[in-house]
Amino acid sequence: MREIRIVFMGTPDFAVTILKNLVEKNYTIVGVITAPDKPAGRGRKLNESAVKKYAKSQNLTILQPTNLKNEAFTQKLKDLNANLQIVVAFRMLPKSVWQMPAYGTFNLHASLLPEYRGAAPIHWAIVNGETKTGVTTFFIDDKIDTGEIILQEKMAIAKDETVGSLHDKLMYLGANLVIKTVELIKKGAVKTIKQPNLEEKLAPKLNPENCRIDWNDSLDNIYNKIRGLNPFPAAWTIIRSHNEEISAKIYGVQKEEENHNFEFGNIISSKKELKVAVDKGYIIIDEIKLSGKKKMDAKSLLNGFHFYPDAKMM
Repeated sequence: MREIRIVFMGTPDFAVTILKNLVEKNYTIVGVITAPDKPAGRGRKLNESAVKKYAKSQNLTILQPTNLKNEAFTQKLKDLNANLQIVVAFRMLPKSVWQMPAYGTFNLHASLLPEYRGAAPIHWAIVNGETKTGVTTFFIDDKIDTGEIILQEKMAIAKDETVGSLHDKLMYLGANLVIKTVELIKKGAVKTIKQPNLEEKLAPKLNPENCRIDWNDSLDNIYNKIRGLNPFPAAWTIIRSHNEEISAKIYGVQKEEENHNFEFGNIISSKKELKVAVDKGYIIIDEIKLSGKKKMDAKSLLNGFHFYPDAKMM
C-alpha cells in the first residue's frame, strides 16, 4: 500500500466538503492551494475563500498564488513533497504543476464527462432538461476536462430540482467518489478509460446574456432555465409596466400547461397569484426580487406592488 501525501486545490464551498471529508478520514494533506483573497463589500475588506477559511481552521499549509507558473510558487509546491494532487473547482493548471506529483493530479467534475465540460456543469444540466447527471474523477491533461476517466457515479435529476439542491447532492456524492479514487491510487489499482468522442454538450461560464429569460421560448425551456439558475446566479428579466422598466430576478416557479390568447410575456396578476403567459401555458412565479428590493414571495410582492394591465416581462 502506497503512502499518500496530498496537495488539495480548490476555492468555493463545493470544494470545502471534499477537503473536509479527506481531513476527517485522516488522509495526509501537506498543502492547500486556493485563490488569493479578494476585496469585497462596501469597505473593500479582503475576503478569504471558503477553502482558505476551512484550511486555516485545520492548521493546514496554505498557498495563494496569483500566477501558477511563478517559479517561487512552483518551488514552494515542490517543497511540500506531495505525491498526489486533487483539484476541485479551481482553475486550469499549467503542465509544470499537474505533472509534478508521482501519482498524478486528478480533478473532480460535477458531470458525467465527456458531457458538460466547462465552468457551470450543474446549471446547464438542469437548464437543458437532463434527467440524470453525476460526478467524474479524471486525471488532468493539457486541455479542459478531457483527461482519462478514473471513476464516475450517476444521479437522477428530479423534475423540480434547482441548481441549489442539485449542487449539494453532487457535492456529497463527489466527496465519496474522491475517497474511492484516492483508495484506488493508494492500492495502485487505477484503471482509466479514455473519454469517448461524443457530440459535446458544453457548460460555458454564466453571464448576464445567457441568464436572461426569453419569454418567447417554450414553457418547458423557460421553466428549466429558471430552476437551473435558482438560487445562483438567478434568471433575470425586465418588467415593463406603464412605461416604467424594472430589472427582476426570478427564483421559485411552477409551470401550468394551458392554451390561452395572451401575448407571450404578459403578466397576469391577482391578490394571490403572479404568472406570465408563455407558449402553451403559464410560468407561475413563487419567488421574485425586484431591483433594489429584497427577495420575496409573490404574495408579499402583490400586497405592495401594482402591475398595470399592460405589464409585460421582456
